[in-house]
Amino acid sequence: MMDKTTETLKRWASGQGLEFISPEAKAGYQARAQRIADVIQLRVPDRVPVAPSFGMFPYLDQGLTCEEAVFDYEKAHRAAMKTLEEFEPDLFLGSGYAFPAPMFEALGYRQLRWPGRAIPAHYVYQFVEKEYVRAEEFYPAFLADPSDFMFRVYLPRVCANLQPLQRLRPWAESFGYYLTMCGSYAYFGLPEVQAALKALMKAGEESLKWVTVLNRQAGEIMARGFPLYEAGESAAPYDLVGDWFRGTAGVMTDMFRHPDELLAVMDKLVPIAIKMGLDPGRDSGHPIIGFMLHKGADGFMSPRQFETFYWPPLKKVMLGLIEEGLVPMLLCEGEYTSRLETIADIPKGKCLYWFEKVDWARAKEILGETACLRGGIPPSLLHSGTVQEVKDRVKWLIDTAGRGGGLIVDCGIWFDEARHENVKAMIDFTKEYGVYR
Repeated sequence: MMDKTTETLKRWASGQGLEFISPEAKAGYQARAQRIADVIQLRVPDRVPVAPSFGMFPYLDQGLTCEEAVFDYEKAHRAAMKTLEEFEPDLFLGSGYAFPAPMFEALGYRQLRWPGRAIPAHYVYQFVEKEYVRAEEFYPAFLADPSDFMFRVYLPRVCANLQPLQRLRPWAESFGYYLTMCGSYAYFGLPEVQAALKALMKAGEESLKWVTVLNRQAGEIMARGFPLYEAGESAAPYDLVGDWFRGTAGVMTDMFRHPDELLAVMDKLVPIAIKMGLDPGRDSGHPIIGFMLHKGADGFMSPRQFETFYWPPLKKVMLGLIEEGLVPMLLCEGEYTSRLETIADIPKGKCLYWFEKVDWARAKEILGETACLRGGIPPSLLHSGTVQEVKDRVKWLIDTAGRGGGLIVDCGIWFDEARHENVKAMIDFTKEYGVYR
C-alpha cells in the first residue's frame, strides 16, 4: 500500500488539475517535480536538481531597489518572472520573498525596518531583535489563553497602530452573554480603538493585493512548467518563543530560569505549528513545508540543551506533518555539524535538510540514508568568486554529497547580491555535471 508521502509526491509531480501553456510545459513540470520527488525519497533521479534560493536577487539583478520590490507588487512580479525565464530552476518561489511593506506600515510594525524608510533603498529589510514580552508576563498569559495574549498583549507591543487594543477586555469574559455585551462593546466606540481597527482593515487590503498577485503568479509559474518552491511555512516552537516574544537572549536565559514554563509553552505551540504547515499544504496540494531554524545552531546552545529544548518539539511538528503526507524542509541556519546525529532520528525519505554551514562529507555519511540534503554553495562565492570557482564548488559538492541521489544544489541560504554570471554558472553546470549515468 502506498504511504501518504509517496501518494502526495506522486499526485504533485503529475501536475494533476493544472493548466499548462503547452504540452512541452507540462512535460517540463512533470520532469522537474519528479526529480524533486525522487531525491526526497532517496531515489536516484535523472540528474541533481538545482533550486536557487534567489532572495532579493531578481530585483537587484534587474536594476530595481529593494524598496521598489517590497512596495510595488507588480514590479516585483515582473522581475521574478524574468528571472524564471532566464535561469529555469527546478523549483521557483516567485516574488514571495518581497514581503508587502505597505501592509506592515499600516500596522506600524516594529520588528522590521524597510528599505527606503529606516534604511537605504538598496538594503534588504532588517529584523529588529528585541525582548518584546517579559518572562513573568509571557508564560502565564500564553499558557492561559494564547489568542487573548496575541490580540491584547503581543500585537499592541509590536504594532504601534494597534496599541489601543490593549484596552479591550478579554473576549472570553465579555462577549458570550448579552448582558455583558452591553458594556463590553463600548470599548469599540473609543476613537483610538476604531483607529486601530481601521489600521487592521488597511493592512488587510494590502495583504489581499499582495496575495492576489502571488496567486496569479503561482498559476503562471506552473503553467510554464515549473513547480513552486513550497506550499507554506511552519517553525520550530523554540524559535517561535525566541523570535516573536522573548528575543534570543531572553529565550536562552529561560532555559535556565524558566525551563518548565518554556517546555510547557512549546508543547502548546506544537499543534499550532503543525496547523501552520498543514493548512497551506492541504489547500495547495504541494507537499513541501518550509522551516527557517534560527536559534538551534552550534554555539547557540549546548548539545544537551538542543536535545532537551529544541529538537523534541520540532520533531513533533515534523512528524505531525509527515503523518499527513507532507515533507518538512528545514533551513538550518548557522553551523549544524554537531547536530547531525540528533536530527537523523526521523523517518527515512520524508524530509529535506537545507544547510547553511555543515561538514558535507559527514552530513552525507550520517544523513545520506535518511534525508535529502540541500545547499552547499556559499553566498560569498556567488557574490565575489569567479565562474570557474563556482563550477569547481558545484563539482565538489556533487561528488561529495550527491552519490546515489539525495542532493539539491542551492546556495547555503537566501542570497541577494550576487554576480549574474555566477548564479547562471551554478545552475547550468549543475544541469551539465549532475546527470546520473
